Formats: sequence, C-alpha cells, structure tokens
Amino acid sequence: MIELLVIGFILILVLWGVLTYNNFINLRERIKNSWAQIDVQLKRRADLIPNLVETVKGYMKHERETLTKITEMRSKIVQGSPKERLEAIDMLTSALKSLFAVAENYPQLKANENFLQLQEQLTDTENKIATARALYNDSVMEYNRNIKMFPNSIIANLGNFKEETYFEATKEERKKVEVKF
Repeated sequence: MIELLVIGFILILVLWGVLTYNNFINLRERIKNSWAQIDVQLKRRADLIPNLVETVKGYMKHERETLTKITEMRSKIVQGSPKERLEAIDMLTSALKSLFAVAENYPQLKANENFLQLQEQLTDTENKIATARALYNDSVMEYNRNIKMFPNSIIANLGNFKEETYFEATKEERKKVEVKF
C-alpha cells in the first residue's frame, strides 16, 4: 500500500513537472508572438517612411539632415538584434517628431493630401505599435511571474528558463509633453 502511495506521489510530481514545463514553453512562445506583432507594425512603419520622406523632400530642401537621419533609422529597424532594433525605434521616433515639427514651417506641405494621409497612417501605426507593446509586456509579466513563483521556480531553474525584459519607454518618451496653441 505504501509503495502505491509513493508511486502515485511520484507520478503526480512528474505530471506536475511536465505541465509546468509545457506552460513555460507556451508562455515563452506567447512572448515571441507578441514580439512578432510589434515587428509587423514596425515593418509597416518602415514601409511608410520612404513615402513620407519623398513627399516631404520637395518642400524641405534645407532639412536634408533630418530626412537622412530618418532614412538611416528606418534601415536599422528592420535588421539587427531586438535590443539594437529597440534603440533604432527610439531614435526614429525622435527623428519623426523632428520631421513633423519642421513640417510646421511649410504650410503647403501641411495641406498636401499625400502628407496628411501618410501622417494619418503613421499615427495609426504608432497606435498599433503601442497596443502590440502592451500585449508583449503583458506576456512578459505573466512569464516572469510564473518562473519566479514557487514551486514553478524549481522547474524554471531546471529548464533554464530566464527572465525576459520588458519593452520600456525611453527617458525621452517619459518627458512631459508641452502643447502650445
């Protein structure tokens, strides 16, 4: 009778271990999928940028530096490690803000239908990126929470599951936004 209890206990432990391990795999895949969703939106953004730059070029003969920086950052977004790409995303966001600020000096450009459509599409893409980032961070939170909680942490250590990093705002993005009319 004691042997059956010991065997039953061992089977329950093994079953729990397998289920917990599979849950970690599922959570890790959810993180990969969430990153892929961000990637899709970043690709969309990168595809919009050349059209935006071409539309703006005719109006901004003196703003070549801003346009060049945007083009360089666009190419860095679609290649490299996730960390390098995140850094490029932050620099591109800053460059795009500069571009739209410069556009304020060109009334004909601001009224140009192509520019307005591209600006609207870019805004829509930025919103989708923000949503995808939130989903990614939710997935990372659930995964990290699961690998830290006891007794799951035992399986996490045995399976070499490591904590993932969150997609965080940069110092620049955290600054107070000033709206002037």
